[in-house]
Amino acid sequence: MAYTTPITTAFEMQRATIEQSQKAFEQTLEMQQTMNEAVVDSFDSQESAQRRGVELTQTMVHSYLDVVESSMPGAAGTVDEMRAAVDEQYDFLLENHAEVFETVADEYEQGIDAYDELTHDYVDALDEQVAMLTEAHEELEAQSVDVAEQWGEQLETLQHQVEDLQDQVSDVQERAAAAVDA
Repeated sequence: MAYTTPITTAFEMQRATIEQSQKAFEQTLEMQQTMNEAVVDSFDSQESAQRRGVELTQTMVHSYLDVVESSMPGAAGTVDEMRAAVDEQYDFLLENHAEVFETVADEYEQGIDAYDELTHDYVDALDEQVAMLTEAHEELEAQSVDVAEQWGEQLETLQHQVEDLQDQVSDVQERAAAAVDA
């Protein structure tokens, strides 16, 4: 009889579950890294879109000032001063805007690098722990199989002893029946 097959199957299923869980965890980390890279890649387009928005607002202010200048005779000097002040403020805003985006992108990339390093170390440690767990699991399986085999051998020995005892009882019953008939 094969007493060890269900034990071996159970241990193999447990190990497969451990390995699949580990792979799923690593795939989750890879997905997070991909998402982080996508965020970094999107900074340029975000900055460009916001810059265009600021430049459009500046153009609208210029258009308004053009309307004021054309509708108010003699206001040209004041409007020119206002236009210069507006341009100065927008130049300052656009310069700071670029610096802010550069700083944010740099900080985010440094954060990603630190995160990647931390997760790499974590995955390495996890790999070591899973390897140790798998090794211990295989040892436990071997011990369990040995115990099951010993138990099976003892059961077979006991079964033979019971069969021998039944044979002896049958012999005694047959002799007793023969003695009563005689």
